[in-house]
Amino acid sequence: MRLAQHHRLYSCFFLFAVATGAVLSRLPDVQHNLGVTESQLGLTLIGMAIGSLISLTFASPIIERFGARRTALVTVLGTAALYCSVAFIGWAPLAFCALVAAGLLAGALEINLNVQLDRREAELGRGIMSRAHGFWSLGFFVTSLISAAIRQAGVSIQVHVGAVLVLVLVAGAAIIWQLEEAPTRVHTAADDQIHRIAFPTWGLLPLCIIGMAAFLVEGAGVDWSTIYMRDVFEAEPFIGGMGLTLFTAFMAGARLFIDPVVDRLGARLVATVLLSASAAGLIAVAFAPSTAVALLGFSLLGLGASAVYPLAVSAAAQRTDRPSAVNVAAMGQVTFVVFFLAPPLLGFVAQYMGIRDSYLVCLPLVFAALALVRSLPARRGLPRPGATPPVPTSPHG
Repeated sequence: MRLAQHHRLYSCFFLFAVATGAVLSRLPDVQHNLGVTESQLGLTLIGMAIGSLISLTFASPIIERFGARRTALVTVLGTAALYCSVAFIGWAPLAFCALVAAGLLAGALEINLNVQLDRREAELGRGIMSRAHGFWSLGFFVTSLISAAIRQAGVSIQVHVGAVLVLVLVAGAAIIWQLEEAPTRVHTAADDQIHRIAFPTWGLLPLCIIGMAAFLVEGAGVDWSTIYMRDVFEAEPFIGGMGLTLFTAFMAGARLFIDPVVDRLGARLVATVLLSASAAGLIAVAFAPSTAVALLGFSLLGLGASAVYPLAVSAAAQRTDRPSAVNVAAMGQVTFVVFFLAPPLLGFVAQYMGIRDSYLVCLPLVFAALALVRSLPARRGLPRPGATPPVPTSPHG
C-alpha cells in the first residue's frame, strides 16, 4: 500500500477513533448489557483513563525499545480489540479491567504516534500535528454517523462492533506494517528526565484550568450525549446518535481548519469564542425543550471543545520560565486528572439530580477558563529558530 509515512500516522489516529467511537456510540447498549446505573457506568468508564495515565507515566522506555512499527501494531490493534471486547462483556468489573488494559495500550499509542509526528514535522519542515489529531476527530465523526444508522436498523451491538473490529484489524495491519521509524530529533537525556518529573507552577495554573475546561466539555459531549438523548427525549436510535455525530463533526472540522484563523485573530480571541460556544452549548443542552435545540447544543459543544486545549498547550510551550517540554508535560499531568473525575462526576449527577444537571455542572469551570483567557497570547508566537516542538500528552488527541 503506497502511503506517505505521515499519512500512515494519520490512519492510525483514524482507526483508533473508529474502534473507540463504535463502542461509545453504543453506550446505551453497553449500559443495558452490564445492567448498571449511570453512576456505575461512569465508574466503569474511568478504567481506560486509569490505564492511560499509568502508561503515559511509565511506557516511554518500552516504546523506545520496541520501536515505532511494533509499538503501533500492538497498541492500535490491541486497543481496538480490548475496547471492542466491552460490547461482548456482561459484567461491569470485567469491563472495567478490559478498559484499564485498553488504556495501558492507548497511552503508549499516544506517546508513540505523537513522537513520530513531531519527528516527521522536523523532517517535512511543516506542521502536521493538528491535522493528525483532526483525523482522530474525523474517525469519531464517521463512526458515530454510521453507528446512528446501524442502531436505527436494530443491528445488535455485538454484530456492529465485531464488524468494526475486523475492519480495523485488517486495515490497521496493512497500513502499519510498512510504518518506518522517523529520524530522531536532537535532544538531551536531561530534557527527558525533567519532562517526567515536571510539576505545574502558579504561572502555568491558568493554562491548566483552560485545558481542564476543554476536557470536561469533551467528556460531557462524547461520553453522555447518546444516553442524554435517550433519557431526556426517548429519541429513536438514529436521532439519539446524532448528538455524538454533530459533536464530533464540529470538533473535527474546527481542528482541521482552525489554524489559519488562530494565526489571523490570535489565540486569546479564538479561545474566548470557543469557550463561549461551550457555555452556550451546555446551557442549550441543559434546558433544551426539543431534540433540535439539544442537537444544536451538542454542535456548539463540539466546536467549543475543538481547539481550546491545543491553544493552551501552545501557550504553555511559549512560556520562558522553563523549557517548553517541561511546561507542556506539567500541564498535561494536571489536565489529565479530568479524565478521572469527569465520568463518575457526571454519572453521579445524572443519577441523583438528572442528566440535564450534569451539563450545568460543567459551567463553572468553563466560566473560570473564560476569565483566564488573558493568559493566552493575543497572537500566536512564531517558532524559535531551531526549537524542538513539544510532544502533546493528551490522550484525547
